[in-house]
Parts: sequence; structure tokens; C-alpha cells
Amino acid sequence: MKLFLRDHLSFITLYMITVIGLPIVIHLLDDFRNHYAYFIFLAIILLAILLLFRYIRRKKIYAHLNEKGLDADNLLIHYPKAAVETAYANQMRFIHSLFLSKEDEHKASLHEQQLMVSQTVHQMKTPLSVIQLLIETNQLKEPSLFQEWQKVKKECDKVNFSLNQLLTYSRSSQLLADLKIEPISLKSIVQEVANDLKDYFIEMEVYPKSTIEENIFVYSDRKWLGVVIHQLLSNAAKYGEKQSSVLICYENGQLCIKNKGEGIPESEINRVFELFYTGTKGRIQGEATGIGLYLVKKILSTLHHPYKLSSTHNETTFMIDFSGV
Repeated sequence: MKLFLRDHLSFITLYMITVIGLPIVIHLLDDFRNHYAYFIFLAIILLAILLLFRYIRRKKIYAHLNEKGLDADNLLIHYPKAAVETAYANQMRFIHSLFLSKEDEHKASLHEQQLMVSQTVHQMKTPLSVIQLLIETNQLKEPSLFQEWQKVKKECDKVNFSLNQLLTYSRSSQLLADLKIEPISLKSIVQEVANDLKDYFIEMEVYPKSTIEENIFVYSDRKWLGVVIHQLLSNAAKYGEKQSSVLICYENGQLCIKNKGEGIPESEINRVFELFYTGTKGRIQGEATGIGLYLVKKILSTLHHPYKLSSTHNETTFMIDFSGV
């Protein structure tokens, strides 16, 4: 109530002067009835002067409220004049301070979660590596149980893949701080990823075929681009047709990864990049996590590499455009 009265004090004063003061003054000088038009003229002049005065005092807040794209630098009103401006500025300072404190709490909590995930994954990887070593040893010692050990190895590989994906997802929140843009031999990074996935390609009976030349270099981050290609090639193997090839080529500044097999429905093309969305095939196979293509989208968007996913006539193509870098 006090703020309302302070903000409208000028109107109250004008009202008292116009409605009470002016008629008395005019009546004392001459009969008020003979100067009614003059009274209206003076009342309008006084109102105009008051509105101009209020506009000048509040010009800053009007301009501030009309600004678009406010950020932390121009969020607050500096040197407020009117009472309502002062109250508004105080509230905005409080909100800004509260927001900063909550942001710090969120960053601290996020950092703690990342450390916990990272430590947990690394702790799980140690016994997993021991299990994989035992599998390889027992395969040599007991050839008769080779197939059984292969089944165990397959499940270990799934666990290892999921742990790596979880670790990558956790680290992706600090993606910008971890970038190192440099010229990269596209053929070498594709070969590295294909070698890492060699056993998986054999298991899925899908084989990579690269036509990328030695002299092709792109500007990107080697580590994160490798994560993208690893995810795309593993998806191509997982959903590819048996006894087919995954074609990896580079044309007109674009890296294309193509695989034969049941395509992605048009209604799901855009949704497959959403976090935890597995799609029709993912629900049928039951092994999809809905994280992989989300990471691909996040990494490529951060690296400013345009991309496109298309699926027609039982062929799925993922394109990454390097022509702009």
C-alpha cells in the first residue's frame, strides 16, 4: 500500500490542484462559470506536464522492459529513480542472487555426480578386464568349451559398451571445455574405430567397407569425432542386414555411412535423436539404450558439423558435413 501511494503521489497532487485548487483560484479572480473552458485547458496542460515528468523519470525502465534477449549483464536496472523502479530493481537483484546461488549448487551437484559416475565406471572396468582375460585364457585351455566362453565374452562386451557409453554421456556435459580442434586424417580415425569394432562386426556378420582416401583431412576434435563414428558404425552393424556391408565414403566434403537393412520409419527419423528414445526396432531387439544418437547429436552440434539421417528403400544413410570447416 505504501509503495502504491508513493507511486501515485503525483496523480493525487494533480487531482487536488486541478479539482480543488484551480476552481478556487479562478473563482477568486472571476466567476468560475465564465471560465470553464479555461479551467479545462489548464487541467489538460497540468496533466500533460505530469505525464511528461513521469515518462522522463521512468524512461529507463520502459526501455529496459522492451529490450529483447536480456542477459546477466543488462538484467538489472542501474540507478533507479522512481519508487517502483527501486522496488523492481531490488526484487531483480534478489532473484539474480538467488539464481546464481542455485546455479552454483547445481554445478557442484553435477560435478559430484560426474565424479561418482566416472569413479564407478572405472571401478567396474577393472574386474571386467580381469573377466575378459580369464575368458581368453580358458578358451585356450578348454577348446571344447570355446562356444560357451564366446557367449560369456559377448555379454562382457555388452557391459563394456554400456559402461563406455555411460562415461561418455557423463563427460559430454563438459564437452566445450574438452575440445581440441585440429586437422584429422579421416581415413585413419575410421580405421581405428573399425578395428575396435572388429569382433562386433564379425559377430553381427556385417562388414565395413571404406573408400576414403589417404589425403582427406577434416578439422574437428579427434576424440569426440571418434565417439560419433564409433556410435554410428556400431548402430550400422547392430541394425544391418546379415552378410551385408557398411559403406563408408567421403564425397563433396561429406562423410556418409550407409548400411543395408530394415529402415527407420519416417515418423521416427527426428525422434531417434531424443534421449532414451529407442524406436520400434530398439523395443523389438531390447538392447537399445536411447543414448547413442542423442550423444551423436549433442557432439556434432557442439562441433558445428551439420548432419542428416535418411532411410529409404531398406538403406539407412547418416551424413556429416565437413564442407564448412
